[in-house]
Amino acid sequence: MEQFCFIKWPDLTQGTLIARYKRFLADVRLETGDIVTAHCPNSGSMTGCSRPGQPVYLSISDNPKRKLRYTWEIIEMPGSRVGVNTLVPNRLIRQCAEKNRIPELAGYARVKPEVRAGDHTRFDLMLTKEDAARCYVEIKNCTLVENGIGYFPDARTQRGKNHLEELQRQVKLGHRCIMFYLIQRMDARSFMPAHGIDPAYVSELKKAVDNGVEIVVYDVDIDLEGIRLGRALPWRL
Repeated sequence: MEQFCFIKWPDLTQGTLIARYKRFLADVRLETGDIVTAHCPNSGSMTGCSRPGQPVYLSISDNPKRKLRYTWEIIEMPGSRVGVNTLVPNRLIRQCAEKNRIPELAGYARVKPEVRAGDHTRFDLMLTKEDAARCYVEIKNCTLVENGIGYFPDARTQRGKNHLEELQRQVKLGHRCIMFYLIQRMDARSFMPAHGIDPAYVSELKKAVDNGVEIVVYDVDIDLEGIRLGRALPWRL
């Protein structure tokens, strides 16, 4: 994949995960033997990618105003490296969309992030053409993979269901709408929604597809230099 579909990691420090707790905190033993608490930028359950004892990689901030100096970026799981930071998918997909490197998002003149739609909803991207046609894109980070299948969500998500409802409303108004699932690991062969975790979300997703919302799924290529957009993956409901 071309370099402009690439996000370079900041300098990384290796350690071993001791525990993730309170959703946004993780204790890590560094190679020096020191134990530090890192910010975990992921609000999901992280099922299947937060196993104690696994190698992890942390970035370091020099910002004196930050409470926690370290941020957890990657974990090494038996099948793949996994990107932990949920801010990365938005940055990567936006970059690729701006360069027309994703066929499903190509052909638009402008890419605008964090766009309000409706009274209480923001979508991750809005793509527009010269004729003012709009395409709203909501990006979801996926880290749960079992037996080669990537799943979303990994925890119940009312917010995710609200996004699906608003996407359907925007389709009725004449706009194109896309649910973009980025699997932030390399061991998935396909994707499907997690029926056993959040049946209400799955039901709403099926309804959304029936009402014209599109699904796009890609994985990534992760190494210790950075993260690249990977392959388009098949999906089923």
